[in-house]
Amino acid sequence: MKTSALSERAPEAPQRDSRVAGTAVAGTAVAGTAVAGTAVAGTAVAGTAAVERSAVDRAEGRTRAAVVDLLLADGPLTTADLAHQLGISPAAVRRHLDQLIAEGAVSSRQAPSLGQRGRGRPARSYLLTDVGRSRLPHAYDELAVQALDFLAESVGPHAIGAFARRRAEAVVAPYRAELAAAPDVATRAGVLTRALTGSGFSASLHQVGVGLQLCQHHCPVGSVATKYPQLCEEEMAVFTRELGSYAQRLATIARGDAVCTTFIPISTIPPSPEPADT
Repeated sequence: MKTSALSERAPEAPQRDSRVAGTAVAGTAVAGTAVAGTAVAGTAVAGTAAVERSAVDRAEGRTRAAVVDLLLADGPLTTADLAHQLGISPAAVRRHLDQLIAEGAVSSRQAPSLGQRGRGRPARSYLLTDVGRSRLPHAYDELAVQALDFLAESVGPHAIGAFARRRAEAVVAPYRAELAAAPDVATRAGVLTRALTGSGFSASLHQVGVGLQLCQHHCPVGSVATKYPQLCEEEMAVFTRELGSYAQRLATIARGDAVCTTFIPISTIPPSPEPADT
């Protein structure tokens, strides 16, 4: 009978082990939840810090732009002048000026003295450089269109074509001897690519099938050529002459394409051999 009693009580041990294991699993889950909560909190803190840094950067950018505007309107100005007009400390003004000087947008010179100067370093005044002025909004494209409008009205439409041809000739002029000495179309295409890049077109050349694809990734006159396509037409006329080969313009920035693309054939596909007579 004792043996039977023991056998009846034997299964109780695994039940206790199961409860202990359940407690351990629950503890692990709680610990995992705590770790996950810490990670979420850390992510939230990092996100808040990033937002705060972004806000500070925007505020700094606005102040620096205000410094540029004042130097444009009233420059040269001293640090004290800028601090007074902006309502910030001279130290803050100097921080912005140092950044602008490092970028080449501002230069300094000794400020004129209206009376006898006291001890200490002489005051300096600050003014915009050509680099700083180039960052300001310009209406060059609008001015160019107006100039061509006037040329067409005063002289005639043919004058636009003559102007466009002269501009295209100026692109290849420094490379004309190299183009003339090039032994084949592919070499001349490479020279032309360098000529375009040197004129601000950011050109590249790629092998495509039986020819080359000349890409102009930027067009300095793209918006003007939208109204006056003669700029593109005369450009192609000069290119094909210098290449000594037919070339086909496939896309232009002026028409809304992402890149100006020109295909230059450099070989032909040989005809299929005729079947032999049987």
